[in-house]
Amino acid sequence: MSEPNIAAKQPVGVELEEGKTYFFCTCGHSVNQPFCDGSHKGTEFSPLKFAAEKTGKAFLCQCKHTGNAPFCDGSHSKLE
Repeated sequence: MSEPNIAAKQPVGVELEEGKTYFFCTCGHSVNQPFCDGSHKGTEFSPLKFAAEKTGKAFLCQCKHTGNAPFCDGSHSKLE
């Protein structure tokens, strides 16, 4: 499997709405980070569909190496 593009080496804080469905970019090429804009088409990547568990600010991964997608787990601090 190919490695995703690192969109940024820090998470982004976004406001989520409880129960609303979102599509998280897993390829790193979306211009609408951290959300999917369809840039993965023609690749082996596909967006991660998730529903917000609560309303409020969440920090979503932009390095695409988190072990807790779509949420940041600090993996960006280990990237070179």
